[in-house]
Amino acid sequence: QVQLVESGGGLVQAGGSLRLSCAASGRTASSDVMGWFRQAPGKEREFVAALRWSGAMTYSADSVKDRFTISRDNARNTVYLQMNSLKPEDTAVYYCAAAPDRSFLYGSSWYGEGTKYDYWGQGTQVTVSS
Repeated sequence: QVQLVESGGGLVQAGGSLRLSCAASGRTASSDVMGWFRQAPGKEREFVAALRWSGAMTYSADSVKDRFTISRDNARNTVYLQMNSLKPEDTAVYYCAAAPDRSFLYGSSWYGEGTKYDYWGQGTQVTVSS
């Protein structure tokens, strides 16, 4: 059973930075893809970024591509989301998620679909003040 624990959220002023961490335990091929999603109050869950433990490719939403960076530390079984130039509209609960690679079924675009992830963390709150 894969377990995901996020940390690193908090309150930051606009223009500031935060780094979120997602520690994964029980990692197997069923969790080869790791994604970050976020959900703001009253809004739908939104894809932020994703990567594979076993590959070099990363995927990011257009809204964060120039400001957020997803990375991993295989030795620590930890995925990071470095968030720079934060804006008030980045305020949300940020969730880490995991899934097996489903590219052979859906192509590369599936990474942004939260419904295709099997495991989720409890979330960490990020609040950006103006």
